[in-house]
Amino acid sequence: MKKTPFLSAALLLAASSANAEVPPLSLDTDHITVSGLSSGGYMATQMHLAYSDWVSGAGIIAAGPYYCAQNAITTALEQCVNKASDKLDISPLISHAQKLASEEKIAPLDNLKDSRVWLLRGTLDATIHETVADALHAQYAQWVSAENLVYLNDKPFGHHFPAVDTGTNCTQSAAPFIGNCNYDAAGALLNHLYTDLVKPDEQITGRIFEYNQQVVGGETADGLAEKGYLFVPKACEEGTECRVHVSFHGCNQYAEAVGQDFVTKTGLNAWADDNNIVVLYPQTKKSLFMPLNPQGCWDWWGYTGENYATRDAAQIMAIKTTVGNLAKPPL
Repeated sequence: MKKTPFLSAALLLAASSANAEVPPLSLDTDHITVSGLSSGGYMATQMHLAYSDWVSGAGIIAAGPYYCAQNAITTALEQCVNKASDKLDISPLISHAQKLASEEKIAPLDNLKDSRVWLLRGTLDATIHETVADALHAQYAQWVSAENLVYLNDKPFGHHFPAVDTGTNCTQSAAPFIGNCNYDAAGALLNHLYTDLVKPDEQITGRIFEYNQQVVGGETADGLAEKGYLFVPKACEEGTECRVHVSFHGCNQYAEAVGQDFVTKTGLNAWADDNNIVVLYPQTKKSLFMPLNPQGCWDWWGYTGENYATRDAAQIMAIKTTVGNLAKPPL
């Protein structure tokens, strides 16, 4: 198990509230977990499959199957979002994943058997059709053991990250895409990904830090926003060894659009705070030309290149580099 302290001026980290330097962290980066909403859900799946030998679990809200768009925005719009259609055929998607694994562009699919996967789609979601979410579940069921796979599809939620007591109307989908649903999706997904969590108390003592994604994420991070965010529990600041969870926001949910709402209001930080989990919140940015990404989505259709769903994907490489740099010893 890696226990690597970290404090590097080159990472250009500062506390968003107090402009303080990040203290040395002892991070277990042998395995991490991921989660995401909408395009972030697609990205979480892509990162999970690309590195299933490293990513031990994924919590995915309102997304479809791996490689659904097949490197084409037209396919993405035709079968991977809200258009009602016949049952989405996952056989070519599974075959493509097998091909990528055989070429070592993603990890061996056998790794997924012991992964823990938590899926959610609200019945009132008008952005991701039920056939699309069902296809993701069916795809994961091909690889993940039944006892490790959870699929919730019976709750009256809109297209958002359901929370306990913050956000917009639970039945609708509106910025910042966090729903006031009296439902702790953050706790549900984290408790499935980790089996040893304690229930959080009412006070969060950890802090949120900004980091320079262009520096920490390496050369493939140039398409991301300048700033990303890191939630660090107090115990982790004080030297306790901590695990790492990466949370991917959805389209129109990047910081320039909604501020720090996704970083602070989903409920993930409360659970992370009392369970020694550092949460990484990488950020995209919108782009109106080259690449065309006007809603600041994570790449699940190929706007960064045809390898967008593999280990060679620019965004996946940037996140992996970021986690690695967070765990580096001082320079």
